[in-house]
Amino acid sequence: MRPVVRRSVHRQWDVRQRGAHHVPVAGPVILASNHVGWLDGPLLILCAPRHAHALVKREAFEGRTARVLRLAGQIPVRREERDVGALRTAAGALAAGQCVVVYPEGQRGAGDVRRTKDGVAWLAMVSGAPVVPVALFGTRAPGGHPESRPARGARIDVVYGEPLRIAPVPWPRTRAHVAEVGRRITDHLRHHVEWAADTGHLQLPGPLPEGTADV
Repeated sequence: MRPVVRRSVHRQWDVRQRGAHHVPVAGPVILASNHVGWLDGPLLILCAPRHAHALVKREAFEGRTARVLRLAGQIPVRREERDVGALRTAAGALAAGQCVVVYPEGQRGAGDVRRTKDGVAWLAMVSGAPVVPVALFGTRAPGGHPESRPARGARIDVVYGEPLRIAPVPWPRTRAHVAEVGRRITDHLRHHVEWAADTGHLQLPGPLPEGTADV
């Protein structure tokens, strides 16, 4: 169903992808993306060059949505803690040579990658999978609340960047080493978002409106 639903996305919005050649056609890969709006998750799941397993907040796994997400192979994660079970599931997908999508910021916001969590670093160190930075623009209009969607016909840009390769690190992995790798990935993703904005004349939506939060 992925190609069918993808066509409906393209009918709804003007989705433009750039740099998809940076995503390896086979083998494990981590897509590390900035996070600005509700549409980010469905967009990458549907439009990425490869079928991907995304770490999705556990709250989304309710009602009919839960069935759809599980059938699509998505991974529930508890954002308020270091969810070891979710990370191990993602690591298993990478060990099987698959693609995993991670939003290191942990929640929707300005998308400027100022704060991140270390789960993506742990995955990279365990798997040795290349980390491809992804910059998303247009999935939330400036001033829009966390659940808002762009207007019909709005332009959405998905920009893939040069992979960052992290050598696999055997157990034990110290907190300091994980934090160091996390900083490298954060810097790589933030610089990619800035580069994509400059070269494509694109703008992030800015912070969430005052009084709102990604829950």
